[in-house]
Amino acid sequence: MAKIFCVANQKGGVGKTTTTVNLAAALSSIGQRVLMVDLDPQGNATMGSGIDKREMKLSVYDVLLESATIAEAAAWSESCRYHVLGANRELAGAEVELVDLERREKRLKQALSSVLDQYDFILIDCPPSLSMLTLNGLCSAHGVIVPMQCEYFALEGLTDLVNTIKQVHANLNPDLQIIGLLRVMFDPRITLQLQVSDQLKAHFGDKVFDAVIPRNVRLAEAPSYGLPGVVFDPAAKGSQAFVSFATEMVQRIQKM
Repeated sequence: MAKIFCVANQKGGVGKTTTTVNLAAALSSIGQRVLMVDLDPQGNATMGSGIDKREMKLSVYDVLLESATIAEAAAWSESCRYHVLGANRELAGAEVELVDLERREKRLKQALSSVLDQYDFILIDCPPSLSMLTLNGLCSAHGVIVPMQCEYFALEGLTDLVNTIKQVHANLNPDLQIIGLLRVMFDPRITLQLQVSDQLKAHFGDKVFDAVIPRNVRLAEAPSYGLPGVVFDPAAKGSQAFVSFATEMVQRIQKM
């Protein structure tokens, strides 16, 4: 039975998509069956998984409007070795179209229920805003993985996200919890980052993952080749850090 995780942070530019595609690729590389769901209309996670968003006949948009099933809409990424439920510009219109529909915030959850036995992990890349799309992701998930930079403004955004998760937990999805905080784009030479990292560990304890993703040029280059860094350059420090993170994720889930 698949475990479903949102990769979410209401602050933009913190590495949500990079985290999603590299975690998916790393989990696949250690033998896990993975479905990556792109809920961002920009479709960056789709393109970064080797799937051309402009050539998709069916996408997550069709799944949310119940005109296609996940089995019909998901594509296999040969280079990354996981399934992708992709997104493109059409998804921006789903925000408006979902407003008047029944069960609007639980459409993704219902669609995923039919494929839970086919995967070990389902990872959902959420947009940076708290939208109907993000709400569909949070209502579907067992937990939230929060990628964050160790900077002051990131702490401000984290407070907002924790409050949002509490509200969704109380009103829509009692299973939802924060699985862990992942420190990304980390540079140990910067004193402020070390200080914020220590603050996170002091406040959140074991909710902070042991794995740390360093600032890494190869991870940044990989999307231009339509690949996660883990596939593009497996030997890079950032790629190896994501494989360590994936291993830690599997171990943490086994203890849940």
